[in-house]
Amino acid sequence: MAGRALPAGLVARRGWRTARLASFREETPTARTLVLEVPGWPGHLAGQHVDVRLTAEDGYSAERAYSLAGPAVGERIELTVQALPDGEVSPFLAGAFALGDPVEIRGPVGGWFTWRPEETAPVLLVAGGSGVVPLAAMVRARRASGSRAGFRLVYSVRTPEDVFYREELTRPVVDGVETTVLFTRAAPPGASRGPGRITAADLGAHGWPPEFEPHCFVCGPTGFVETVADILVAVGHSPDRIKTERFGGR
Repeated sequence: MAGRALPAGLVARRGWRTARLASFREETPTARTLVLEVPGWPGHLAGQHVDVRLTAEDGYSAERAYSLAGPAVGERIELTVQALPDGEVSPFLAGAFALGDPVEIRGPVGGWFTWRPEETAPVLLVAGGSGVVPLAAMVRARRASGSRAGFRLVYSVRTPEDVFYREELTRPVVDGVETTVLFTRAAPPGASRGPGRITAADLGAHGWPPEFEPHCFVCGPTGFVETVADILVAVGHSPDRIKTERFGGR
């Protein structure tokens, strides 16, 4: 990242696989999707993530995990990064990181919180905030594979301005995937539901009935994930079919 200042003097250094920023698009005022060119990328499953590392000249490094946002296209992968005010890595990736700049990545990582196209059971995806990223990857993998598995996505987000993948996720049905966006702080004009936290009634109205035996994937902040998982179990979903992933600072 020659010639570009990074937080605390961090720069990319050889050691991990080197990727370069091929393109990007803004998702929200604080989040950006990065398209990275990764020579020799082996491919990955929907739900997996990569580790991203920046290293300073004095040897200090900062490393964070970011979910892959969709299937690989050749040697190109996508990450969506939301800048956090106290972050060491995310403010750079979502800000000054420029076309052609290199970054170190390691992965793909993880094999439990994943969806495979050969699976035919119904799928319930429940996202809180930026937790939508690996779930959007599952939606996109389903589309790319031509799968006919029933998908329902319930996406809880603070305000309309905070919605990731706005064109893709604000329509009720796209390619057979039913999507419901719930707002916790401010709902758009004409919304059928006022702002508020996700409830059992929301999941009952927009999720799958337990008797359909869906695979449930829940991702978001710890409190959100625990609340949703508890609701799903309480209404009859088997804990064996509920997979959760939570995140903290980036």
